[in-house]
This record gives sequence, C-alpha cells and structure tokens, in this order.
Amino acid sequence: MNHRQHLEGNEGRTVRPDMVLRVARERLLPILMTSLATALAVVPLVALGDRPGHEIEYPLAIVVLAGLVTSTLLNLFVVPSLYLRFGKGRREPAPVDG
Repeated sequence: MNHRQHLEGNEGRTVRPDMVLRVARERLLPILMTSLATALAVVPLVALGDRPGHEIEYPLAIVVLAGLVTSTLLNLFVVPSLYLRFGKGRREPAPVDG
C-alpha cells in the first residue's frame, strides 16, 4: 500500500479506519480497470473452450480468470482489513536526553 505510506509520511496520518477506507476507495478504480482489461482478454478463451485445439488454453484460461477474481477480491476487501488490524502507524520520536 504505497499510497498509504504516502499518507502516513507526507500528510502525517496514522492508521485509522477512515484513512484505510480512503486508500481503498482511491485504489478501487485502478484495480477494477486492470482486472477488467485482463478479463476481457481471457473470457473468449473460456467461452470457446470446448472447440478442438483449445485443450491447453481452456484450463489455463479458467485458472487465470479464477485467480484474477480472487486477487481482485483480496485486494479490495481482505488487504485493507488486514492492514487495519495489523498495520502500525507512525510513531512519535523518542525524546532525546542531553
């Protein structure tokens, strides 16, 4: 989550639910567009899988499409919730004794 690191570093934000939702909302469109573009390339291979000569392409296309759906759902829902649970915010610097 590089955008999250930018928010923490430059804008001084810590890990909070509103920050995680903001990052997830801002990453939604790029993730969906990438997934849609890849799915459009793979769906014809799945649709024409029963034709002769597609014995290798059809199972590969099924696996790629399933992985695409799984990774999209993980990036949109699971990663933000895991970061919210286990992410560490910025820590205040320790005072210097001198």
